[in-house]
Parts: sequence; C-alpha cells; structure tokens
Amino acid sequence: MPKRAPLVSQHIENISRDALENYQNVIRSYVRHRQGVYALYHRTKLYYVGLAKDLRWRLKAHLNDHHGESWDRFSIYFTIGDQHMKELESLILRIVKPKGNKVKGKFASSQDLRRQLARDIRSENKRELALLLGREWIDPRPTKSKRDFSARATLLASYFASPTQLRAKRKGKLFRAHVRSDGQIRFGGKLYRSPSAAAAVAVGHACNGWYFWKFERAPGDWIRLGELRQ
Repeated sequence: MPKRAPLVSQHIENISRDALENYQNVIRSYVRHRQGVYALYHRTKLYYVGLAKDLRWRLKAHLNDHHGESWDRFSIYFTIGDQHMKELESLILRIVKPKGNKVKGKFASSQDLRRQLARDIRSENKRELALLLGREWIDPRPTKSKRDFSARATLLASYFASPTQLRAKRKGKLFRAHVRSDGQIRFGGKLYRSPSAAAAVAVGHACNGWYFWKFERAPGDWIRLGELRQ
C-alpha cells in the first residue's frame, strides 16, 4: 500500500521576529516559493493565523503592515500542495479565535450537525422521561421492522436508511454503484445483494466488497464499507 503523503511536510516553530528582520536571506531560502500556514505570536500568546502560497512575501509584508508591531515571534508549517490550506486555516480560526484575525473561518461544504444533535437529545430526554413515569415509549425515528426480511437477504439493509452512493478505485479506474433503500446494490444495470458480489463483477474475480467499496459518511469524507461493521 503506497505511503500516504503528509499534510505538513516541515515546520519551524517559535522563532524570534528578529530572525526575519536581520537574516532575511537565510529565512528566504526556507520559505521562498513554499506554501503553508503560519502563526504570529505576541510573547507566548497567539495573535494571528494566516496562509499563503508564497510565504516569503506574506511574512515580509507582516513586518510593516497594520499587524507590524503586534507580534514578536512566529511559526511556519509547510504543506504539500494547497488543496486543503483554506479549510485548515478556517479550522484553526474557529478553534483558537486569534485576536488579530477579524474574519471567522468558513468551511466549503462541512455539514453542521448541531440541529441534528439537538433533535437526538430531545428525543433521548423524552425516552428517559417515559421510562421514569412507566409510560410506553415509541421511537419516532424510522424502525427496521419493515426491513427485517430485506435485512436477512441484503447485507446493507440494516446500515442505510436511505439510498446511498458507493464508489471504488482500482488501477486508475473509478467504479460507481448505488445502494437502494432495501439494501440491494445497483451496479452496471444489475442488482446485487452483497458488496462482495458487486465488487467481484467490477474487478472480474472474487473480491472483498467491504474493503473495495466506499461510501460518503459526510461531505467529502469517503470511508470503506467495512467501517460500518466495526
């Protein structure tokens, strides 16, 4: 299995502002044409977080811009590629809320689960109250009773309550499939009752479908079907 490329390839932490001012040629050799996330500190307190596709110019600018005298130390985190840099910066801003950053970080497509969490907590409170008072509790969420027969016949029926997309990659080729509400998998115009059956057709020989297929747990977060059985 190929080694996964790291998000952060190199870093320099807790460096004096004086190094940037007095040894620009040395610092430039590290940051020139490099992208990454950087942090500015006032003593030990985080003041500002930013990102740049060319760290050399961004750091140099901060010596004299409106942030100029508000920081005295800095850290740099070099990233491989810039695909997730903006979201990485947003994640940091939402967690630490640095004084120098006026804009709150935004995510491109992350799903906010607060409303769902609130509904589940209210439902759990009602269930606990019903048990305390000796009342019958009827779960308003969809039950699996109507799918009991399908659950025995199709392995995915007990895992997905609504239609779900699957995908897989093998030797540079992308395969797409669709899990129906009854748990059957539609692939290549035919229906299959197990992930492995559909995967075997895709690759032309016996294949572990739980490892082969992935589903989207959250926007952009594709994980293997096998995670459902953990």
